[in-house]
Formats: sequence, structure tokens, C-alpha cells
Amino acid sequence: MTSLPDGPRTRVGAADRDSAVERLQLAYAEERISQDELDQRVHAALTATVRAELDAVLHDLPARAPDAAVTLTAVSGRLVRRGPWRVPRVLKVSSTFGKVHLDLSAAVIDHPVVDIELGLGFGRATITVPPGATVDLDGLQQSWKTVRYRPPRTPAATPGPTVRITGTPGFGRLKIRHARR
Repeated sequence: MTSLPDGPRTRVGAADRDSAVERLQLAYAEERISQDELDQRVHAALTATVRAELDAVLHDLPARAPDAAVTLTAVSGRLVRRGPWRVPRVLKVSSTFGKVHLDLSAAVIDHPVVDIELGLGFGRATITVPPGATVDLDGLQQSWKTVRYRPPRTPAATPGPTVRITGTPGFGRLKIRHARR
């Protein structure tokens, strides 16, 4: 059986919708769209079922550069990324009072080094890194709470990417753990 090329009626999945939402958040951060427009477009992107619906949401936005930083924000809710999502080279995470869970264990990581810049305020964050990943916390500014991280006892059979975490946890709590093999 041969697969058909992508066309306007090709069905989209969760990864396609998440990528569209990331592009919309970037456009909002660059002040290309307003808050109201962001809300409307995010709703349309999350309910899209075919490629044409996603294209309509993104048609007037520039394509994202492959190494562009992506900003994820949680004011008071939850921000969760898990499963097979594509991790950008630079990921900026901001949480005022919210909870952040970044699970990189099944994520697509195209870069040998991933920079995660944290700004937690009073929020909480849990970051799960893949087996074999190296965690670099040298650029993390310690403040009110301590960072909970315990490196694995035995090295992984295959080395993974380096996850460099910088920024400030503020009054929030940061927990970093390695995924089970």
C-alpha cells in the first residue's frame, strides 16, 4: 500500500496541532498577533482535523526558523509536554503560579544540546530527561527552593543529549529526573 502525499484534506494529529500552537505562541511573543487573535487561532488549531484547517490558522505567519527559541507560558494553569513532541534547540519556559511538566523521554530531539531557560516565579516544574542524557545545571541561579536532581548511579549504554537548564526557579520548585530505561 502506498501512502498519499500531504494535501489539504490530509488528517492531522496531535503533534501537528501542537506545532501550530507553538508557532502561534511565537507570533504572539513577537507581537505579530493580539491576545484575542491568539486565543481564537489556538482554539481553531486545537480543533483542526485536516491540513487545510491548520494552514488557514497559520497562513499569514512567517515560517519558524529551525533553531528559533520557543516560549511556553503557564500563568496559573498546567503546561504539559509529553509523548513524541519535537524539542526546539532553545526552549524558554515561564510559569508564574502554574505547574510545568516537560517529559523529554519520548520526545524528538534533533540537537546534541538543548537549552531550557526557566522563569518559575511561584510555579513548579518537573523535567524528565531521556536515559543517557547529561543534565547541566551550572547556569541555574539558585534561590528560595532547592533543586531536586539525582544523577543516575550507572551510566546509560548509549549517551543522550545534553540538557542545559538555566534561569531562576524563583520561589518555585524544580524537580529533574531521568526516565527509566
